[in-house]
Amino acid sequence: MSWVHVSQSSHFPIQNLPYGVFSTSENPTHRIGVAIGDQILDLSKISHLFSGPQLSKHQDVFKETTLNGLMSLSRACWMEARSTLISLLTVGNRTLQDDTDLRTKALVPQDGAKMHLPAKIGDYTDFYSSLDHATNVGIMFRGKDNALMPNWKYIPVGYHGRASSVVISGTPIRRPNGQTKPVDAEPPVFGPSKLMDFELEMAFFVGGPTPPMGVPISMDNVEDHIFGMVLMNDWSSRDIQKWEYVPLGPFLAKNLGTSISPWVVSMEALKPFSVENYPQDPQPFPYLRHQDKYTFNVDLTVSIKPKNGENTVVSRSNFRHMYWTMKQQLVHHSISGCNMNPGDLLASGTISGPEPSSFGSMLELSWKGSKPVPMQGGGERKFLQDGDTVIMEGVCIGEDFKIGFGSVEGTVIPALQM
Repeated sequence: MSWVHVSQSSHFPIQNLPYGVFSTSENPTHRIGVAIGDQILDLSKISHLFSGPQLSKHQDVFKETTLNGLMSLSRACWMEARSTLISLLTVGNRTLQDDTDLRTKALVPQDGAKMHLPAKIGDYTDFYSSLDHATNVGIMFRGKDNALMPNWKYIPVGYHGRASSVVISGTPIRRPNGQTKPVDAEPPVFGPSKLMDFELEMAFFVGGPTPPMGVPISMDNVEDHIFGMVLMNDWSSRDIQKWEYVPLGPFLAKNLGTSISPWVVSMEALKPFSVENYPQDPQPFPYLRHQDKYTFNVDLTVSIKPKNGENTVVSRSNFRHMYWTMKQQLVHHSISGCNMNPGDLLASGTISGPEPSSFGSMLELSWKGSKPVPMQGGGERKFLQDGDTVIMEGVCIGEDFKIGFGSVEGTVIPALQM
């Protein structure tokens, strides 16, 4: 139990301690913090307390403006940092409790802080790893007999996204302009996208001293290179996507914006919620095989709140529905010798479960617009409208505590007039 008060509804008990980057109106400098209850522990103020054998020579990383420095250290360093924080915040440890001046400087109310991207993201890759999602989309566009592409159960399919348009929760997302083809037999048209969508996803940050270009990350040590996880909304324009995706896949339909939650939950915090991996048939190639449980029981919800309307939960899903694990995604990504860097972001792809209520996009929930989704207080949605705010939350429920990610939110704003 922490000496910092943590309410029963909080996502951030002492068992969590996620990392983020924040600033305040009094101090606009970006700095690293850890969420505990409704407070943020400013690590730049207590960097000298990380004095263990692993971190005593790396205290400077806690004074940086992003998490890249901490991410670049070894997993042993991450674990020591976590154990130090747990010790400092546990009832009975008087180090911070008895130092009134330091405690006052180091604890910042969350409601008085502004959150920023937790890391400088060099590269961003989005996978396509939910069997139910891939099957649903395949049925819509190719029919039930050809729903999955022949490679889907052999490789974790992915594409390189646009790191520059990854934004922190709360950033408005502008409806894009682009080419679409509303009528198959007629030429394409240019203008605002009419089929704006969300995609419920989770993502992880790469970390650790990574191998040089030409040397893959192996399954034996891949866990040393997965720092922690965030929630993600990979905004998508379905009509732009339909016209452009052949032959090279997603491009403008996906680079309009990708929102992530501000708090990075460590893999150590998630370990109590690990569950059996999704059964894979056929068995993957040897380089992709692992027996340890590396998927997690994270309850996920998506809500839509119209500009002047009521909040409506439109999807309830779970991260455990992923077919390919994060370990498999990272190992496959690097098997060609592709070099990975601390701060790289790898996303799950849309997370859909087997039930219609667990689908992770409006494309699926409305089944390509044929089944409108009713909204609280009246109205309906086939796809997102201007002024709609999409809110995603994720939480792991334990017996006497829960590990949460907070939320990732974004509001659709009108397209530019062109």
